[in-house]
Amino acid sequence: MLTRVKSAVTNIMGGIMAGGTNGDHLGISDLPLKFPYMRPEFLGLSPDEIECSADHIARPILILKETNRLPWSTGYAEVINAGKSALNEDQACCEVVALKRRPAPSTPSHTPTTQRRSSLPNGEGLGLRESTDSEGLVLHYWGLFDGHAGSGAAVAASRMLHHHILQHLQEVQDILRNSSVLPPTCFGEEPSHHHQHHQHLSPGGTHRAVLRAASLRGAAGAPGSPGTPAPRFFTEKKVQHESMVIGAIENAFKDMDAQIEREKAVYNISGGCTALAVVYLLGKLYVANAGDSRAIIVRNGEIIPMSTEFTPESERQRLQFLGFMQPHLLGNEFTYLEFPRRVQRKEVGKRMLYRDFTMNGWAYKTVEDDDLKFPLIYGEGKKARVLATIGVTRGFGDHDLKVHDSNIYIKPFLSCCPEVKVYPLTQFEHGTDDVLILATDGLWDVLSNEDVAEAVTCFLGNCDPDDQNRYTMAAQDLVMRARGVLRDRGWRIANDRLGSGDDISVYIIPLLHGNKQT
Repeated sequence: MLTRVKSAVTNIMGGIMAGGTNGDHLGISDLPLKFPYMRPEFLGLSPDEIECSADHIARPILILKETNRLPWSTGYAEVINAGKSALNEDQACCEVVALKRRPAPSTPSHTPTTQRRSSLPNGEGLGLRESTDSEGLVLHYWGLFDGHAGSGAAVAASRMLHHHILQHLQEVQDILRNSSVLPPTCFGEEPSHHHQHHQHLSPGGTHRAVLRAASLRGAAGAPGSPGTPAPRFFTEKKVQHESMVIGAIENAFKDMDAQIEREKAVYNISGGCTALAVVYLLGKLYVANAGDSRAIIVRNGEIIPMSTEFTPESERQRLQFLGFMQPHLLGNEFTYLEFPRRVQRKEVGKRMLYRDFTMNGWAYKTVEDDDLKFPLIYGEGKKARVLATIGVTRGFGDHDLKVHDSNIYIKPFLSCCPEVKVYPLTQFEHGTDDVLILATDGLWDVLSNEDVAEAVTCFLGNCDPDDQNRYTMAAQDLVMRARGVLRDRGWRIANDRLGSGDDISVYIIPLLHGNKQT
């Protein structure tokens, strides 16, 4: 098994360097590309500039040329990796979209239900104030996608995820826009003109609990009399408006992953990708993360984490539980148990520390022959791998990825479901230096939350508050700090530490501009 693992690592790295796809299908696919390789549309790069940006030796930092191409004066910067893949496998997207009101049923209309506010990615030249008038709700969207084993999945997600989000929000927009009108719902029986079921919202946007009972007196008769139905009680859960937005985002992530799976049969969509998306709607920021990118808010010097990284170590118990419940997924090659180190045959019959999906701590067990199998999760930190193959546990794609030289699929252990955290932006006063920072793991591998917050706060503090380029310059400064400077011993950052050799993409979103939208 150890030989197989070493071979798998060599094969995967070779495929990445060659710009291959993934799994057991390394190399160039004969299928056409649905979405060709690109850099973010809002950068406005020419083909020559895109080619120059892929210089793994110089690693030029790309920044936003025109601030007004992104909403809220959002800053953006990126840099390619130091040679681990032929192309930059990070992708980014930003959109401002109005959800149009549904036409009345009796009024035929061919107007699309969702509409871009302009031909530019950010709705340049249009007022970006939220409204609930005939134009519809306005949604702001930012996305970062970190690809692996090819850029195909990341490119596809950057082009399509927001469409899925819009589709699901479209289904509930009438509820979100109007707290006094809700679609009818029925619990336990069909409504009639004699017995109507009503549903209403609290002023804060909550479906109130409803309790109903059949009449114990009157025409229905008394309880226990012949032909009299027993009293029935119907209770409806309280559902916050923001929970409906969260549900729309969660379903959109599942739809995006399903679309990639379907279209892999007809298009070349290589590898997989993590996803970090932000939606601003009705005064709240929704930060959805599936993978190991990260989002933090820096407000008045305070750091507010807005995402949790999903890694083989952080998701150990979920993965082990799946291996326990469905052992066939392990292919008789792996064990779901975790040990402090690889178990050797000479240790069979002896006691060793272990833990399973029910445990946070450690205990002793007697080593058995089955414990000699390779562990489901092996390694620590950035070197931890699921089934000796992949270092991420959530995101899109990877549907065909297998353990090298086997028929063991990795995908059942990978989840496309995001964790969504909500920040009530309009409930707080924000200054010009209060920001939401989104970045792929290339940044966070070498800089801590504290490093990033201090760097951004210091940089913005030395800028003119009226300079709308300050956030892009701060993003460029962050990328430069993480990339470092090329020296004889490679890319080096402060204190001669090793810099990031990964792709790095950074958004800096000023929260003050969000306050101005409502």
